Order: sequence, then C-alpha cells, then structure tokens
Amino acid sequence: MTAAQGADYAETASSAYRDILSVIEQVEPRVAAATRQELTDQRGSLKLIASENYASPAVLLTMGTWFSDKYAEGTIGHRFYAACQNVDTVEALAAEHARELFGAPYAYAQPHSGIDANLVAYWAILATRVETPGLAEFGVKHVNDLSEADWELLRAKLGNQRLMGMSLDTGGHLTHGFRPNISGKMFHQRSYGTSPETGLIDYDAVAAAAREFKPLVLVAGYSAYPRRVNFAKMREIADEVGATLMVDMAHFAGLVAGKVFTGDEDPVPHAHVTTTTTHKSLRGPRGGLVLATEEYAPAVDKGCPMVLGGPLSHVMAAKAVALAEARRPEFRSYAQAVADNAQALAEGFLKRGGNLVTGGTDNHLVLLDVTSFGLTGRQAESALLDAGIVTNRNAVPADPNGAWYTSGIRFGTPALTTRGFGVKEFDKVADLVVEVLSNTSADGSSKAKYTLPDNIADGVKASSAELLDANPLYPGLTL
Repeated sequence: MTAAQGADYAETASSAYRDILSVIEQVEPRVAAATRQELTDQRGSLKLIASENYASPAVLLTMGTWFSDKYAEGTIGHRFYAACQNVDTVEALAAEHARELFGAPYAYAQPHSGIDANLVAYWAILATRVETPGLAEFGVKHVNDLSEADWELLRAKLGNQRLMGMSLDTGGHLTHGFRPNISGKMFHQRSYGTSPETGLIDYDAVAAAAREFKPLVLVAGYSAYPRRVNFAKMREIADEVGATLMVDMAHFAGLVAGKVFTGDEDPVPHAHVTTTTTHKSLRGPRGGLVLATEEYAPAVDKGCPMVLGGPLSHVMAAKAVALAEARRPEFRSYAQAVADNAQALAEGFLKRGGNLVTGGTDNHLVLLDVTSFGLTGRQAESALLDAGIVTNRNAVPADPNGAWYTSGIRFGTPALTTRGFGVKEFDKVADLVVEVLSNTSADGSSKAKYTLPDNIADGVKASSAELLDANPLYPGLTL
C-alpha cells in the first residue's frame, strides 16, 4: 500500500483499538491495562522466538467479533446446528485461500491449534488405513454397526499402529509420537535422528530404520532443525515401506507459502497429509490447518466430531484474512527476507565465535549451542531476557543437560522481519546476543543460576532500543 494508505490504515486501526479498550475497561479495567502493557512490552523487546510473529491489525480485529458466539459442529453445508450460513462462508474462504496458497487438493481450517491439526491428521490416517478396511472386512459401513466383539478387535488394531518421526533432541516435536504427548500414547513410536558428524538428516539411515520398523505413518517436519528437508526423498521412503507420509510444516509454512521452499523442499506435493499452525512464519491467528490429498480428505473432513469440538468460527474468519494476506506478492518478499535474515544472524554468530548446530541455517531458525560460553540454555535464556532479548532454550543433539535446562538457544527471524529488520540489523542482533552471553557467568551450584552485570544488560537494552525505534511495531498505531 502507499504511504497515504498506510497512514489511513494505522489511524483506522488506532481508532478501533481505542474503542475496544474503552469498552473492555468498563467491565474489567485490569484486562484493558494488561492488554495495553502487552503491546508496550512487545514493542520494547527483541522478539527472537522462532514460533512467534506479529499478526496484522486486520487479522487481530477479525477475531473479536460475534462469530465467537456461534456453534457450528460439522462441515460446510452439513452442520449439527441451524443458522450457520455465515460460518460456512468464512470457513469456505479460509479453505479456498489455503488450497490456492499451497496448491493443495483439500484444506481443513477447523483445528484450534497445531496439536489439534496433528491429531486430526493421525486419526484421518488411521480411519483411512485401518478403520475403513476393517469395516469392509466385517461387512459393515459404520462403526456403530459392529458387534461388541468386532468393535473390540478393530479398536485393538487402531491402537496398535506404528509411527516414526524425528527425535526431539535433533529437532522433532512432542506431537510426533513422544510419550509425554497423546501421540506417544496412540502409537508405537520410533525416532530417526541426524548424522552425528554433520547434524543433517541422513536419508539412507532414515530409509534403513523405516525398513526395519515398518511404520504406518512416517512424519517429517521439525521445530528446531535449522535446515531444509528433501520431502521427495521422504516420500520415496514412505512409499517403499507402505507408510503414509505426514508433514508437520508448522514452523516453516510461511516459507512454503512465500515460495522460498519449492520443488523437493515443498512438502505439499509430496505428502499425503500436511499440517501446520497458522501463526509462526505464516503470520496469522493462533490456530491449525490440515492439507490433504483426495484419498485422505473424507476422513480429515470428519475432524469434528472425530477429534474436535465446536469450531472457533471467529478464528477461522481470521485465518481467511491471514491467508488472503499471504497470497499477496509482498508476502513472498517477506518470506525471502525471513530466510535471508536467518542467514545473516547465523553468519553473525559464526564470525563472533558462536557454535551453531549443523554449522548454520537455510530456513528461518538458528540453534546456538551455548556450552561454549560455559552456560546452560536455561541460564542463557534468562540472561538474554534480562537484557530485553526474548528467546527460548532448546535441546541440542545428545544434549547433556536434558530437555529442561538444555544446552542451546533457538532463535527465529519471522517476528523481527515483520518489524522491518534486515540483514544489517540481524548482524547487530548477533553482536548483542554474544555480548550478553560472553558477560554472563554461570553459578556452579545450579544449572539455572547466573550473573549478568547490570551495566551490560542496560547497555544492550539501550542498543536494542535504537534498533526497535527504527523499526516500530504496528507503526502509527496509538492507544
């Protein structure tokens, strides 16, 4: 948009938020105050959490409407409640934008979160691969038509399937079959890792593990792997062992939407089922999305009532707005900037002596091993926060400090890229991070305790403020 259009947009948004906060204030002023403070806090910190971003005012405002008041179990045109015609409209728009944006045959916009999207995908795969053939074997069309004995046989079969995904310490996610998560209680799970020498996925090793384990579901995707994945190779492995390839692209969906990842690195043409969140690099509302081939679409479409309850209609409306934004040409420029900025951040760490998992990045995130600074991830995360730098600690491969204290810090570029940061700013960010970590002393009595001199923290905050002031969050938005 032009400068004049941008100014009009900011003033319209400002007026809307002032009115909204005034209404809230009349009922619970403490919530209004916390909301104002949250904007102040976000404006005043370097947000480097890879899974966070800033949604547009249009997306945020869409969530605060009377769509929140509507029950709409079922699917478009087939609801269990009356008067859902407007919900049908916004859900259909969200699905349409998702199909067009990602080139998918089918899109399902109802999942409330990433874990919900994964659960819908898992149960759709089980329904397609196990339940439907089981019903045919018993000569019935619906589970309610089974005898008690036959139902118990089918239930046992549903609960005795295998899943293989990336290990947690090499970048996988809890929802990929790990015991603390419901996915680990659903499946017999085995992990594939990365090469100890390079930190990269060894596709031959994945194939060998899949041949031995023979999973029903092969999961690809990551939350802390700083490299791209060859999804064509993952599909070859899945096909060889008769597995369904499911890709969780929650972290890098924005790079897929923005055509940074194409060909073998675009999961959608290769996966049977693809899941994502709609925030993170996609820059929409907090929620989930499932994309699928025509084979799996009918089962995915039964996500409610199979896994989900009433759809969040106001969030689906916001998904439609965010996905429409992502179809604009400027989103491709943004996505490329996210990747370029991650490269700049990685190079900034490397030239200052940082130790990066895999030696760098070619996506949106960077994983820094902080043991070279004599720190745990917990100590580093806390020290950086003291200096106004918001990150999250993360395990590294074969992490000696475990999943709680960790040995790494994960950095992501989507949020600050939204603010307008470029490669020069991210090099400066790397400098500030290293300054904090180099001046933080570990307390040997605890993996959590540390000391950071006040003058270092204050100096970094001052330098950060210069970067932030030059790249304001929601420019022109005043409350």
